[in-house]
Amino acid sequence: MKVGIIGSTHYENKKKIKQTIFQLKQKFGSDLVIISGGSPNGADRYAKKYALELDCEYKEVNPSHTPKNLYSCMREDWYGKQYSIRNFHVRNKILGSMVDRLIAFIPKGDPAVGAASAITYAEKFSKKCVVIT
Repeated sequence: MKVGIIGSTHYENKKKIKQTIFQLKQKFGSDLVIISGGSPNGADRYAKKYALELDCEYKEVNPSHTPKNLYSCMREDWYGKQYSIRNFHVRNKILGSMVDRLIAFIPKGDPAVGAASAITYAEKFSKKCVVIT
């Protein structure tokens, strides 16, 4: 089960993210793959931290202007491109197509434009999406 965990870069409820990943791990066991957008802040940061701490398979679909890292799941030639805001939307579309389900952590009142983009793409691919505040 590939579960996308994304959200606002301002999301700081670490306990809620850890609890969610723990519950997913209990439900799906070794079949669980956590996929995030690779942001170093907020929900993506904690998705990575707790997925690895809880011994889940973890992958990132980071934007094409960022460097490839140990958890990047895109081909080598995807990376090293020039910065463009479009890179985030392309990343979000790919992430939305890869996952079976998408969980977005967004604090109340935060427009979380990037997370909203990923949710829109996931819904276009008929993926189940849940927003947690």
